[in-house]
Parts: sequence; structure tokens; C-alpha cells
Amino acid sequence: MDRFPNAPHVDFHSPLDLSKAATAVLDAEGRVSGWGSSAQRLLGHSPEDVLGQPAARLLAAAPGQRPAALARLCTARRPRSAVLDLCCRDGRTLRAAVTFSPLAHQGAAATVVVAAGLETLRGWEAQLAMLQGLATESDVGLTIFDTDMRVVWANTATDLELSGVAQYIGRPAADLFPEGEFISRHHPPDEDQIMEHVLTTGEPITGMHYRGRAPADPVREHVWSCSYHRLVDARGELLGLFEESLDITDRYRAQERLSLLVRAGKRIGASLDVRRTAAELADVAVPQLADEVLVDLPPAIIEGRQPPTGSAPGHSLLRMHGRTPEEFRTSPVSYPPWSPQAQSLATSRPVIDTCPSETPDGTGADAAHSCLFVPLLTRNAVLGLATFRRSSNPDRFGPEEQTLAVELAERAAVGIDNARRYTSQHAAALVLQRSLLPQHLPEQSAVDVAYRYLPADSRVGVGGDWFDLIPLSGARVGLTVGDVVGHGMHAAATMGRLRATVRTLALLDLDPAELLTRLDGLVAQDSVADAEDGLGDETLGVTCLYAIYDPVSGRCVWASAGHPPPVVADASGSVALSALAPGPPLGLGGLPYENVELSLSGGSVVAFFTDGVVEDRSTDIDSGIDRLSQVLTWQRCPLEELCDRALSARPPGPQADDATLLLIRTRRLGPDLVADLELPPDPAMVARARTDTERRLADWGLSELAFPAALVVSELVTNGIRYATGPVTLRLIKDRSLLCEVSDNAHTAPHLRRARRDDEGGRGLFLVAQMSQRWGTRYTASGKTIWAELALP
Repeated sequence: MDRFPNAPHVDFHSPLDLSKAATAVLDAEGRVSGWGSSAQRLLGHSPEDVLGQPAARLLAAAPGQRPAALARLCTARRPRSAVLDLCCRDGRTLRAAVTFSPLAHQGAAATVVVAAGLETLRGWEAQLAMLQGLATESDVGLTIFDTDMRVVWANTATDLELSGVAQYIGRPAADLFPEGEFISRHHPPDEDQIMEHVLTTGEPITGMHYRGRAPADPVREHVWSCSYHRLVDARGELLGLFEESLDITDRYRAQERLSLLVRAGKRIGASLDVRRTAAELADVAVPQLADEVLVDLPPAIIEGRQPPTGSAPGHSLLRMHGRTPEEFRTSPVSYPPWSPQAQSLATSRPVIDTCPSETPDGTGADAAHSCLFVPLLTRNAVLGLATFRRSSNPDRFGPEEQTLAVELAERAAVGIDNARRYTSQHAAALVLQRSLLPQHLPEQSAVDVAYRYLPADSRVGVGGDWFDLIPLSGARVGLTVGDVVGHGMHAAATMGRLRATVRTLALLDLDPAELLTRLDGLVAQDSVADAEDGLGDETLGVTCLYAIYDPVSGRCVWASAGHPPPVVADASGSVALSALAPGPPLGLGGLPYENVELSLSGGSVVAFFTDGVVEDRSTDIDSGIDRLSQVLTWQRCPLEELCDRALSARPPGPQADDATLLLIRTRRLGPDLVADLELPPDPAMVARARTDTERRLADWGLSELAFPAALVVSELVTNGIRYATGPVTLRLIKDRSLLCEVSDNAHTAPHLRRARRDDEGGRGLFLVAQMSQRWGTRYTASGKTIWAELALP
């Protein structure tokens, strides 16, 4: 197979060879007596033109000089050569190399003239010089093998690599580098297979990379670029093949170092995890640079704290070794002050040494390794030490490899420091977030409750989910769940501020729609202030749901600001999504919020949640709600178990958002624990209210509370009758405390004041405040309710 069919034919015969050169014969008088066809091709003169004519006529010299010049060359007793200008038939002048050889033939003197174009001769001589250079001076190794793939000849470059090629003549090709190997990917790895392929098909194989150790330099590993070509003679018969090889060790290693740095830029430090960053350094450097990489760090760095200062180098470190986080093992290690590791840490410079194999405690074994110790430096601080170890490769780390190791260590140090800072900030944000969430929910009788809060994957950062349960007057309870857009410290702080605001507004006994309206205005104001301060806009797009449940009536009222509605499972087991029309998220304004009222039977389960419970990268929110609804069909299970079931049903893997779930099971206060009495607006009814209160307390076994309760009821009913225009309702509730409520149709707010000595009134609410744990007022569509709580004995 001819790889280059249009390439010119190369003929290594001399242009003055008799088979190619122009030849003529001159007699003793210098006349042409013989004229070959090759002479005719060279000069164009036919035999009839020149035979018998003086040969001097063919010279381009001056006519008077031609005979003398020709005579000197023809009368010489030995061959003479000269460069002459010859006349061609077409008038051209050809500069030619001419050789005159005396010839004795039957006693007659004659001269044989052989001529060739001077330019052609110079080209042939250049070819010979090139071959000579390839054979003796070129860096390209040339080796010829016969058809049995045995060494026939090698040039000087190969001779130097083999420390003398003579000892390999006649030996198989495999004997040249017995421990070498091909590292090219697209050809057979065995040299015999490659050479057999070239001999059989004639197809050359080029650019093969071969790695091994030359006999002339057995210590250093080399890489050659090798090519193989078939050899055939002029008749097309197979002679064997030749190999050309070029030592590309430096270039190959430079390319490897460059590719290693590219991989390092993509891999090291991308995880924001200290252990994973150390594993990434090992994965990049092994096996190309080292056989093993060890990373030694102080425990403070791994835990996300500041690196220790003032401690002795190499004291109390943790060694991490492994190429993946799953394989990583951690063990304590310390280095004595005279060790190369301590020297590297103390001087902040790399140290190369041949050290014994080390056990995790730093003590040595017998097997020797080549080690390079590189400090992990960032911002002029020493974070730890990276150890690059070689065991199978006996080569010491060269200057370029040391530079590469330092570069990798610098990248790893930056990644480790970033991971440390992130770990610290994430831990602080998580602590802040957890401290802002309720550590435990207060005791109350309205609902049984269970909750779960799961933060997002650590790489995402803490979020702004919150939940709360707020005891309200009249044995009612407020329930809220919300979500701040974004992640990080600012989102957690915003969440804490909003949760505190919701609690404050809830204690004003606002209905859900009114509470969200006021909260929306506050969030809008915060958003404007944050924009002026150049902070983020986490307060925009906050979602929140607020609900109030009354265990006396079983009435539950809720409103939503862009938050998913709750899922309700009633006592019969049927599950449905609440028919709730969410209003706009907080901070946008412009649209009203509406209350939705639902009557819940005792034992109903209601799920309040954030979107992290029902939505992720692979599942839409509708599928997540269906999944949660399916879990709530087991509503007779304990709430804690239902929480676990709901969160374990989420798809596995890292979660991109926080997940907050609040489950309640409703209770009802029976009629035996609630007493209602409607009184006309007549001052005489105060005595009746007091008497009925004492009787009811006796029935409940609370006679000890009869006097303070009667006094509180008297004052509250008196105020109601005095200022109201219609009937007054008294309600007593036996719960964890005794609740006394008086409702009327007036919207005037009672105020606690300090009466002077000569005042006849103004002491009623003061007495109520002194007799009760707490008291307050809540407003309804028909008026107001003044309430007071008295502690049970």
C-alpha cells in the first residue's frame, strides 16, 4: 500500500552513474568519436551533429580558450573532474559536472567523458548528507527490522539509548525495552501486533506513545513517539520495516501537567466541604503525579473553625487519606520538630525527602518512599500539610513536578479555606435559624401537635421556613407556617423577625385576614428599607398561612398569603385539600386577604406545610400533595409517626429547600366544661352572674376559686352593662386555667388606670388584673369580648 501515491520517486543512484549520466568518447585529437543517447537527452545534439567534430565546440568558453582547456582535461593520466559550461542545441548553456577518464584501447588513446547537470548532482549530494545526518546526528531514533521483526540496523540516536546497538543485532524487538508499554489508546498495546500489522497490510502506524526506561538511563522514565513503516525494494519485495522514535518526555509531561491543572481547576474546591476537597486533591493527583496523597489538617479546620495559632507545627493533626469521601479515613498524626513534615510547616515551603512508609500515628516502617511535603497555604496562614508519596515510581519529584504539586496544594488550600468558612457560616446560620424557631410548643388543650423541620442540603444553605403555635384567649390556638424566599443568614434573620411579628399580632386577637393585611404592610416597609441599605430582597415574596382554631365551637378560620392551603383529614378518614384561595405573597400589596372557615370534628388531622415537603427537582407540587394526602389516610396513627411517614415519602437525595411540617389533631371542649349565661343590660344582673359563677365552680370542684372568680365576673359584667346597649354574655371555661369572658356589642376599649383616693370608680380593671394571670380584649364583628384567666388551684 502506497500511503502517498503522488509523492515523487526517490532515486539514490549518483547522477554520474554510467546508467544515468550523459556519456561520450573523445579520440586523441579531441574529436567526438562516441555519443550516447543519454548525451543527446542532456544537450539535445544528435550523433550526426557531433560525431567527428571537435569536442571544444560544445564548450561555452571563449573560442580561443576552448582547445587548451579541453586538452588539459583529456591528456591527464588519471580521471579528472571539472565544472564546465556546455552548449545545448537550443542555445542554452548548461552548467555540468564532467569527469574525464583516460582510456587505452588497442594502443589508441581515447578519453571517456561522463557528464551530469551540476544542479542535479548537488541535489543528490544533499540527499546523501541528509541520510548521513539521520544516521549519525539526528535526535530521531531509526531502527530497521527484518521480516522476522529482528533488529538489523540502528542509527546513532538509537545506539546511544541502547548503550550500544551491536548487542541487539539479530534479537527480537521486544528485547530492546523489555519493561516498556504503549500508552496510546487507539492501537493494540503489544509491539509485536503493531509490527505484524504494518508488515501484513503495509499501512503505517504513526504517533504511538511508548513509555519505558532506556538502558542508557534506567533511572528516569521516558516517553517516545513511535511510528512504523514497511520497507520494500525496487522490485516491490518485502525487506522488513523500520521504526522512527522521538523522545518526547519533556513535552509529554508538560502536557500532562497542563491537563492536570485543568482538571484541578474543575474538580478541586467545587464541593464546599473540607473532607470532599481533600478527596478531590487526591483524586486529581493520583496516579499521574503520585501514588498516594495524604492531607493533614487541624481538627478546627475540619469543624469549620479558625486555624489554631501559636501551636507547634505538626502537633495534633488529623490525617485524611482516600480518593473518595466514601473511602476517606481519618486518624490522628503528629510530627516531631526535626521531621521534614514539621520543617515544611514551619518554613511554609515544600520539602522533598525519601522517607519510610508511615503508619497513621506517624511512626515509620521499613519500605522506602519518595515523598514531597507541601504546606497548605492561604492568606498567609498555614492550614495543614499535603503529602505526595510515590511507591511504584522510583523517580524523585523533579522541579516541574514540585511546582505542579505546589499549584495543586494552593488550589486545595483555597478550597479547604472556602469550605471551612462556609461550614462556619452555615453552622452559625443553622444555629440562628433553630434558635429563632420554637424549641418546644406550649401546652394547650385545643390540639395535639407534632412537627418536623428538615434543613435543605448543606450546599444550598439554611432557608427561611418557620412555624409556630400561639395560645390565644378562650382556649383557642393560633397556628402559622411560612417561608422566606432564598437561603442564607439574611433569610434566617428575616424569618425570625417575621415569626416574632406574627406572634405579636396574633396576641392582639386579630382574625387571620386582618393579621396578614397588617403583616403585609410591615413587610413592604422592610423591603423598601432593605433596598435603600443595599441588602437583598428576601422579604419580597414571603408566603405565610395563619389559622385560628376554637375547641369550643370546632370552628377553624384561616387565611393565606401565597402559601399552599392545608390538607385536612377528618375523623372519618376522608382527606381533602382545603378550598382556600391564597392571597398575594407578603410585601406585594394591592390585593385583599380572605378568611376561610371550616368546622372540624374532634380527632381531625390538619397538615400545615411548606413547599419543601411536597415539591423538589423531580416532583411537582401536585404530586407531592397527593403523596402527603395518601400519608394522612393513616390519620389514626400517632402524629409523630405520621410526621415520619410524610417526610420519608419524599424522593431520596439532596434536598434543595427546607421542609417544615406541622400536624395537629383537633380536640373539642365538651358542654360540661363550658357554661354560657346571657344577661339583659340591667345592673341587678350582676348579682345573678356572681351567683351562677359560684354554683358552676362548685360543680367543677373549684370552690377555692369562688371568691376571686366572682369578683372578676362582677367587675367585667358591671363594665359590660354600663357601656353596652344590648345584652351581655358571660362564658366560663374550665381548661388548664379558669377562663372568664364577657361579651357585649360595644366597640369601646377598656383601659386600666390608677384611681385616686377620692375617685368613686376606676378600680374594676385594676382588681381584675390583680386577681388573674392575664387579661385582655378581643374584637368581633358584633362587638368585643373582655377575658381573664385565673390559675387553677
